[in-house]
Amino acid sequence: MYLTLCVALLGISFGFAQKKSSGDVLFFQYEYQKAVAAYEKQISEGTLTEQQYLNLADSYFETDNFDKASEAYLEIYKKDTLMDPHHYNKMLQSLSKSADREQKQAYLTTMSSNFPKELMENMDFNNQLLTNASATNELNYQIFNLEANSPQTDFSPSFYNNKLLFTSARSANKKLKYEPGGEGFFNIYESDIRPDGQITTANNFGKLTATDYHKATPSYSDALNSVFYVLSNTTDEDELAFDDNGKNALSIAKQTVNGNYQVLLKDLSTSFYYPFYDDSNGKLYFAADFEDGYGGTDIYFVYTNNGQMMSAPINLGPRINSSGNEIAPFIFENSLYFASDVFYGLGGMDIYKANVEGEGFGIPINLGQQINTEFDDFGLIIRNEGDGLLGYFASNRPGGKGKDDIYGFKVDEKPGLRTLTFKGQVVKPYKPSEVIAKAAIRLWNMDGEMIAETYSDEDGNYRLEVPAADELVLEGTKERYSRFIERFDQEQLDKIQQNGLNVELAQYDDLVEEREGQKVVKTDDFYFATNSVQLNPEITAQLDQVVEFVKAFPEAQMRIETYTDSRGGSSTNFKLTQSRSDAIKKYLVAQGVPASNILYSIGYGEEKILNNCTNGVYCLEMLHKQNQRSLIVVLNDNVLFD
Repeated sequence: MYLTLCVALLGISFGFAQKKSSGDVLFFQYEYQKAVAAYEKQISEGTLTEQQYLNLADSYFETDNFDKASEAYLEIYKKDTLMDPHHYNKMLQSLSKSADREQKQAYLTTMSSNFPKELMENMDFNNQLLTNASATNELNYQIFNLEANSPQTDFSPSFYNNKLLFTSARSANKKLKYEPGGEGFFNIYESDIRPDGQITTANNFGKLTATDYHKATPSYSDALNSVFYVLSNTTDEDELAFDDNGKNALSIAKQTVNGNYQVLLKDLSTSFYYPFYDDSNGKLYFAADFEDGYGGTDIYFVYTNNGQMMSAPINLGPRINSSGNEIAPFIFENSLYFASDVFYGLGGMDIYKANVEGEGFGIPINLGQQINTEFDDFGLIIRNEGDGLLGYFASNRPGGKGKDDIYGFKVDEKPGLRTLTFKGQVVKPYKPSEVIAKAAIRLWNMDGEMIAETYSDEDGNYRLEVPAADELVLEGTKERYSRFIERFDQEQLDKIQQNGLNVELAQYDDLVEEREGQKVVKTDDFYFATNSVQLNPEITAQLDQVVEFVKAFPEAQMRIETYTDSRGGSSTNFKLTQSRSDAIKKYLVAQGVPASNILYSIGYGEEKILNNCTNGVYCLEMLHKQNQRSLIVVLNDNVLFD
């Protein structure tokens, strides 16, 4: 089972820097069943500390006593001490596996603020998928237990040309056993792959440097002809090496087949797990439990130059890593496969797939029943084989030959439901460099049901991922901004997957201003030629801004007002300005502005002179021009956003 695997791969602990209770000693040596008895005795004696009570909760959890684990975690949670996101994950898992699923939902609601928003989005998305049985089981898997599995632990398959490498505890030379697992050190084995996907007799993979201790979780790189794997930390004398607290951890090594060997990642106090080298970009992925992680073990990567480390470890972030444990990364055709025991899965460890999106990832999608069960399923690999695909993974599901068995599978298409991703920035159409935060972005299906919603972040970025569909409608809104709404067919959806999509929202207050005691559409001043009603290019350029304003705010009701100076007869000026207002309306309607949006078009002649240039007063031309103006007044400004 996964517990046995982690205990073995975590290494061995001997001794402690300070004196501890017998329960502590057993707990830190992974003797969880015995630790339960010791801690329960301390409870009866009234000597159990809060930290030891948390250890007891973890011991219940690791021994599958989920009823007692949930009770203990809840008691600690109520005191609001010691609990971190990883223990929240265990608490929620315990509630899921006990009879308190409703209680789990209630506590999840109260503690959701302790989790990154990406985790909650991942949860909502996967809950939606897992309730749709047809979606999660749409592929026809042919799953088979490998005949070469042993009664011991077998896991972590890896392709090696037409062979399969894997890890097993079947070794005959067992210099040391740990109580929790009852098995010796892991070793790496190889077998030929038969046409039916089964493998031949397993043989020791003798192309790696010999050691009496752990060699496990191989990953073969064809480009480097090298194997990346984990091994026990040892001294120069090939004895186990321990840190100051008596812990023996795991390192990651790289060895050219039958060639040079070197240790890449080593820390006496930190174990590294499940290396995977991506030939396409030279990144080395692995799992580790660093202090800066999101829960238990997280997945990291380092940049390399032909396998030589060139950077510090980089966490894959909260889209992939959760409050649980993430292990066993594997990349195939631009998809990351990995295992996680995050609380919203089907059971223990589940296998997920996330699309690679540049330097980021899409939402991890649970592969659903068949591949995943209520037990531990992890370490998936896959490759093209004939007209379909061949893959392997490990599981402790019932019916196997040992504690963990390797299963093969054949399938016609890539595992994992196909999804669509909408991502980009929310920006102003007239100033694309100015982004808009906290805008609501929603996706609707063709039945008018909202299927996803998010808000743009402080940098204007948004991202939504949904199950694939033939048509969708995207909407973007924010108070006092225009509404973006657009329908996308299959061809357009495919383009969005490649190029992304920026959502443009115009801000109302950018497009209007206060003039003469009323709210008007913001334009530059424009002028008709003397005694003319003809629209010149200068005028139409400004009126086009009015057209865009109405497109952005289609409920706006307007009045066109035109004025002239005091020169000429009063009656003539009234007729001239009325004709100019009518010409403006005609142009706006021709450009698509509904006539119903223009409630009035009025010429005021020389009725409202703005300065002293009235009849008989001599004024400079520039002063007369101040009175020649046209305004597009927004009549319902005060109720437009009610």
